[in-house]
Order: sequence, then C-alpha cells, then structure tokens
Amino acid sequence: MEKKKLLLLSTGGTIASVASDAGLVPKESGEELIKMLGKLPYGIDVQDILQLDSSNIQPEEWKFIAENIYKYRNDYDGIVVSHGTDTMAYTASMLAFMLKNINIPVVLTGSQVPINVVLSDAHDNLRLAFAAAATCPPDIYLAFHNKIMLGCRAVKVRTTNFDAFESVNVPPIATVSSDGLVFNKDYQPREKTGAPSLNTDIDSNVSLVKLFPGFDPKLLFAMVDSGCQGIVIEAYGLGGMNFIRRNMVAAIGKLIRQGIPVIASSQCLYERSDLTKYEVGREALLEGAISACDMTSESAITKLMWALGQGMNVHEVADFFNTDVAGEVTLKTNMLQFY
Repeated sequence: MEKKKLLLLSTGGTIASVASDAGLVPKESGEELIKMLGKLPYGIDVQDILQLDSSNIQPEEWKFIAENIYKYRNDYDGIVVSHGTDTMAYTASMLAFMLKNINIPVVLTGSQVPINVVLSDAHDNLRLAFAAAATCPPDIYLAFHNKIMLGCRAVKVRTTNFDAFESVNVPPIATVSSDGLVFNKDYQPREKTGAPSLNTDIDSNVSLVKLFPGFDPKLLFAMVDSGCQGIVIEAYGLGGMNFIRRNMVAAIGKLIRQGIPVIASSQCLYERSDLTKYEVGREALLEGAISACDMTSESAITKLMWALGQGMNVHEVADFFNTDVAGEVTLKTNMLQFY
C-alpha cells in the first residue's frame, strides 16, 4: 500500500521550545520534531512557517496559517499543524470558518512539555496527529492526549495536566485504545456543500466579556466608543443577565439598535445557553441578544469575527449564529416547546 503523504506545518509553541534565561522559547524546527519521533509509516514533508509562543499568535497569524493550508491542500493527503496549546483552540475554531469545505483532514496538535524533555507528551500527540491526518475524513481537528476532537469544539481546560483539552458538548471524534484509533460510532462526517474555499476576511474589533455581579454596563459602551464592533457576553447559567440597577438587558437593547451584535453564551463550560427559560434571559432575548446555544467561547468569538469580516449587519449575524457552519453548534429550532 502506498504511504500517505502528509505535511507538517510547524508554528512553534511549547512542543518546539527549549530552555533559555528568559524561560521556554520556541526554537526546534519541524524537521527536528520529526527526527525525535522515530520511524513513521507516512511520507512526511515539513514547512516551518512560524516560530512563536501561541500567546503571540493573533489574527494575522490565523490568516497566514489558513493561507498555507489552502496552498498545500491538493499536494497532500493530510496536514498537521504543530502549535502552542494556549491559543490552539482559538486557531482551530477560526480555521473551521476560514477554510470552508476543506478537502483534506487538517489536525492541530502540541504538547504540555517540550519534545526534548524525557517525559514529554509531544511524541504521542504528534503520532496521534499524523494518524488522524492519514485516517480522518476532511475537516479541522485538534488531536491531544489520545483524543481527536473537532477543532471548533475543543477547549483547553488544564494548565499542566497532559489531558489538557476536552471536546465540549460533543464526544471526541475518535480515541486511542489498545485496539488502535477507535472512531465514535455515532460520528457522522459533515457533507461538503461545495468546493474548498479560503476566506480570511475578519474583523477582530470584538470583545469577550465575562459577566459578574456588579459589572457596569457602561463599560460596554466604552468598548464600542473605542471601536468594538461586536461583543460576546459570557452570561450566567442558561444566559441570564441582570436588569435591576445595573441594567445589562437595557444596555444590550441599546447596542443592538446601534447595530452592534451582542452574543449571549454561558459561563458554564458544558451544555447550552437558552435565553427562553428564565425571565432574565427572555428579557435579553426580547432586546435582541443572540444566543450562542452550546458553542464554546472560542468558537463564538471567532465566528463573530468572521461574520463581521463579511460585512454582516446585526440581523445577518443573528441568522449566521442560527446556522451550523462547521459542527460548532447544536441548534434547537424551538426551545419553548421543552418547557
């Protein structure tokens, strides 16, 4: 059987870091990462496109990574992107929007410990990522600690444990056991609705706000006065927001009427926001707040950036958030029927 031809796009991160007087700094090349893995049953090429700690990866780098994936998509059976863990979920989510109908599996991975450390998790994560890139249906994935997750559902939940990422609100696509790579029997690959396309037009003038008791909604208007074009609010529970004294609900209504989309997600990592259940949510819904349903905050903020980059107005953004683009959201067409 002919070997699968895979590409590693190296961007830096902990996986490629070495110790220095300033702390861990990305230095190892992609070729050096591959050498430390030993023999693999694939034909692997390497391109070093960045050498950054992922805290320094921002929208400009998202575009550059997406452009490189799109450039090489027809030359390989799959692409692995080595990336720092701190912002990898944001990158994976944005790639899901920038690279619509991608025709190969694209797998992001990294590690909690540099690859040159004896007990590093890098070797297993890279091997898993290459196996996913050679096996999975076309899509954007994140592979970490024996799990393959949809990129737009992955969240970093631990700072030091090797099991750093979880697939939120949907099961992992596949896991590793003594049987090898075991795919979730309920997983159905998404149908491609057209040819692969690259669209990196985004507006990063957005904000992600965590609501807390005493938050002054005047700060939202200060953000807008400073150029903010859209806001994701991590509200309480199912999406509740206060309307006594510091009236968040009224502020949201005013922002919506100014053409500023406001997305209501939940501070709870698991399950959904549902603005229809409680008065504190329904009032926000009546004012025009847009529910993020069960999206991760990483997906909500990147989806908002992408929507605004397409020139969508507040009503079009609302419709877009009521559309499942890349598996990022589970939609409920009529939540009121459940209560």
